[in-house]
Amino acid sequence: MAAAAGLAMLLSRWTESRWLAAVIALALLLPLLAYHVRRMFAPMHSLFRALAGTVASYRDGDYGFSLSATASGELGELVAAHNRLGDALREQRLALVQRELLLDTMVQNTPVAMILVDPSHRVVHANLAARKLLGEGRKLEGQSFDALVALAPDALREALERGGDGMFTIGDDTDIDNSSEDIYHLARRQFRLNGRRHELILLRVLTAELRRQEVQTWKKVIRVISHELNNSLAPIASLAHSGAELLRRGQHERLPAALATIEDRARHLEGFIRDYARFAKLPAPRLERVPWSRFIEQLHSQVEFTFDGANDGVGRFDVAQLEQGLLNLLKNAHESGSAPTDVALALRRVPQAWRIDVLDRGSGMNEAVLANALLPFYSTKRHGTGLGLALAREIAEAHGGRIALLNREDGGLCVSLVLPD
Repeated sequence: MAAAAGLAMLLSRWTESRWLAAVIALALLLPLLAYHVRRMFAPMHSLFRALAGTVASYRDGDYGFSLSATASGELGELVAAHNRLGDALREQRLALVQRELLLDTMVQNTPVAMILVDPSHRVVHANLAARKLLGEGRKLEGQSFDALVALAPDALREALERGGDGMFTIGDDTDIDNSSEDIYHLARRQFRLNGRRHELILLRVLTAELRRQEVQTWKKVIRVISHELNNSLAPIASLAHSGAELLRRGQHERLPAALATIEDRARHLEGFIRDYARFAKLPAPRLERVPWSRFIEQLHSQVEFTFDGANDGVGRFDVAQLEQGLLNLLKNAHESGSAPTDVALALRRVPQAWRIDVLDRGSGMNEAVLANALLPFYSTKRHGTGLGLALAREIAEAHGGRIALLNREDGGLCVSLVLPD
């Protein structure tokens, strides 16, 4: 019994020693095995970290990285694809930068003043022309657009306050012949940028273009007058010769018809010359104090319109000239396709001046017509003389005022005259 128990104890100790030896051997082998496994997978691990780093760089907009690895198989294909992606992104980024540089150069050097305004009326972007016009060459980004407009010339401020597209003139009030005035076209466009509503304001100088148009217009006028004179003088000369022949032959009964035709052509020519001479020789206005209520009542007796505003003030103007100018504008408003009830005249008191707006709900004017509408003898009507708006402009400027044309937001045209008090 004792021998058996001793044998069992010996076997138990021997078994425990074998397990202990195995455990010790395993503990010694594991670090070595881990070391070899780490060495085996170290290049792959380094490659994955490099891939993660370049992806993070791409996300941040940095495409200047590429991978260099000797991996083969699917891992090598992954590295090659990753490098091709980096090359494509770099090329696209370079092309985008080049286009942005080109666009910025064009925007900055265009003669059109461009101002981008955010919903809080802060200037987001302004090119060089805008800086020169509104900021005396200083940077405008971040400034309040309303504050800049408050310091702008009156004509520009009034055009912006009325809204919509239009034309206005900026010049020296002491300049008699208007040689230093600048004529601008205003365009406003709204769009969404980064989910927010922005407004792009474009101010284009039309002075040089209009001067060239004026030369062409005067050439056209000379041709028109020559044509009209020839059309009247040729039959008059022919009929005069025929009348002399009738007298010589003693056919007196046919003379009244010839003389009546001569009189008709002469009166037509007289009216034609008188209309054009009235525009060319507009006399200096005879300024007098006139109650607006009396003037509006007299004007209303000649043409239909809806009046809006206070007429209890007193203006200082030439009654005949201003009446003729407003009659032309109101006639144009009725001929614009607007309903008679939508033709309106508005009178407002502004600082040191009166503003008269002639409003309609017609088709308005496109950009080309706006650019030429104030030129003498320019007309889109088949039988128009092209003197209505030009005469209104001459009358306003002769009074020391100005005129502006603006398309209304809901359709129609606003012709605005500003006359000094």
